[in-house]
This record gives sequence, C-alpha cells and structure tokens, in this order.
Amino acid sequence: MNAACGLLLHARLATLEGADCGLLADGALAWRGGRIVWAGPCAALPRAFDDLRDTAIDAGNALVTPGLIDCHTHLVFAGSRADEFERRLQGERYAAIAASGGGIMATVRATRAASEDALLATSLPRARALIADGVTTLEIKSGYGLDLATELAMLRVARRVGETLGITVSTTLLALHALPPEHAHDRGGWVDFACDVLLPAAAGAGLADAVDAFCEGIAFTPAEVRRLFVAARTHRLAVKLHADQLSDTGGAALAAEFGALSADHIEYSDDAGIAAMAAASTVAVLLPGAFYALGETRLPPVAALRARGVAIAVATDLNPGTSPLTSLRLALNLACTLFRLTPSEALRGATVNAARALGLADRGRLAPGLRADLVLWDVESVADLAYWIAGPRARRVIVGGRDLGGHAEP
Repeated sequence: MNAACGLLLHARLATLEGADCGLLADGALAWRGGRIVWAGPCAALPRAFDDLRDTAIDAGNALVTPGLIDCHTHLVFAGSRADEFERRLQGERYAAIAASGGGIMATVRATRAASEDALLATSLPRARALIADGVTTLEIKSGYGLDLATELAMLRVARRVGETLGITVSTTLLALHALPPEHAHDRGGWVDFACDVLLPAAAGAGLADAVDAFCEGIAFTPAEVRRLFVAARTHRLAVKLHADQLSDTGGAALAAEFGALSADHIEYSDDAGIAAMAAASTVAVLLPGAFYALGETRLPPVAALRARGVAIAVATDLNPGTSPLTSLRLALNLACTLFRLTPSEALRGATVNAARALGLADRGRLAPGLRADLVLWDVESVADLAYWIAGPRARRVIVGGRDLGGHAEP
C-alpha cells in the first residue's frame, strides 16, 4: 500500500468523536500523506477521492477503530522474574521480594549486563505482540539501568524499537525508579545525580519525551519527586508519575501541581488528589495488569474520576515483575472486569485518553487532520474488543497510512 494515500470503504467506523464511540455504519475513510482527509458515510464520499477507488480497501463491514495506544510500558529490559511469580503465589508480598534483592533490582542487574543490540532483540517480540493486538503507538520507560550509561542505552533502544517496527514510540526517562546499589545508603546522592546529571544528559541527547518517578513508600518521597519535576520543568520536559499505587502519598495531587500528563496506578488517591487532577487536566492511567498480578484489592477510585470528569486511560504496564502483559486488549478486559469500566470507556482509554496521556494531539480518533492510524477488527461490536480474553482479533493494522503487514505478527 502506498503510504501517501489510501481509501477504506464499507467499514463500521468507531471514530471516537463525541462522548461515546462515534459509530458510523457503512463508513469510508480517506488519507493522503499519512493523514486522514475524510471520514464519513460511503454514500457521501466526495468525487475528489475517485483517484483512490481503484486501490481502495473493502473493509467488508469490519469494525474499524483508531490504532490503540499503550501509554504506559516498561518494555525494554533484560532477564526474567518468573521466580517472583512463584514466590508471590506462596504469599510473599512485593515489598518483601524487593527487600531481598528481587523486584526492580533483579531486572537492573540483567539489563546492565545486556548490550544495546541484545536489549533490542529481546524487546522487539514484546512490541510485535502489542502491534498484533492493535497497538500503533506506545510509550517505553527507562528505569532499569539506574546509571547514566544504561539509562541512556534503554532510551536509545526504545527509539530503535519504533524505527525498526515503523510505529511511534514515546520515550520516558524514569529517573527515580529505585535506589541503585551504589547509592543504597545515599538517597540524596542518587536524587542529586538523577536531577543534575541523568536528566540533563537525556534531555540534551533528545532521548526523552517525558520524565517519570515512582512516588511510594518503598520508592521515592514527594519531596524527592518534587525536586526531579522542578528539574524537568527547567529542561522543558513533560512529567508523569507512578502515583499512589500501594499507599496514599499525595502523588495524584503532586502530579497535578506540576501539570503532569498523567498520574498512573492511583489505587489509593484520595478525593483531594482526584479534584486536583481534574483541575489540571491530568489523565488517570489505570493499570489493571499490575493490580491483577500483585493480587491487590484496593480498587482505583473510578466513580470519583467519573464524577470529576477526569479522563481515564488504560495501559498494559508491560514489565517483567508486576505486569508481564503483552496484550492491550486483555488490559481492556481486566479494566472492565476488575474496575467496572464499560467497554466504551475502555476503548476511549486506549485511544483518545491514552493519546492525551502522552501529549499527542494528532491521534486517537478517526477525523480529518489526524494520523491515519487504524485497525480493522474481526469482531461484531466495540464490546467484543474488551469481551474476548485471548486470541487474535486484529485483521489489519495501518500506521500513518501504511499497512504494517508482517510487522503485526508476534
């Protein structure tokens, strides 16, 4: 397919325009230069697109949605933590595993030992699995290096994943994820390094689109995160935050104070934090994979988010320890089953609202002027996207007007 132009006919378009899914029966979609130039009923398709009819795709009444957006992943890493899964099954808590040398530090050791080419080789199958499930844009965080060389290497590999597979990868410097062993007894020294060396290096090299931190009792305090966010502001980088996952540290309010793109997890966020997010237009990113894998019981405050009008996104949180999940559609199912989102809310959470969580205004809907990122699905309805627990459903994945073809195979 010529990426410069294309035409899709006889589709059930879920445009995501308006409050719901914006379903349009027997719809047509045209694009030029990788951008949508028309979306509407087939019967109303203007004559200006007659030149595209000879190569048009007949969707055969397939459901067509915007490309899915996975707005929170830790996709680049080395090693496995399947042993921790077994330990959790025996009743050990995440904090105890981390304290014994497992958790994040186990992945740090493996990631530091891997070359960039090796990291790329292990990361590509995970990204391909997401693409096969309809993902056309994804975010990838660093945070498993905890030193200058490895953190920058992770970000370079994340960029290479996007270049290799022809998708958009938004990179996030997870500068405060855990204390490296070299700073086990020097928290201040690591925070200094993250703010004064690591962040400027990533920003100067153009490797980071945003900055993130893990604000939690077992990780970093609000005061430490605040210092990082001030430094991010100096370098004109957007911020995101792992907030209130295991306890209420005021992370949601802190994220909102700095105009964060998103506050992620937020199981323990209180009403004040939710109100602050609403005022700051900070997106709530729900991560049901981690909730499920850790056997958590504290549900995120979905009712409060709805009441305050906070945009809700859904992501995989793909990572080796607490969410080994390579299916965004399964994350949608979990968000509906565990958090009681509606299927329409879940789809908006992986399209419109996920785009907002990455600061990307050019995708997430099927509308003129936006990227021609779309997925043809072998399903009957929008609900089916969250209803089916496993199995391939994406018939065709198109990114920037280009059919990914073999790239969509896991």
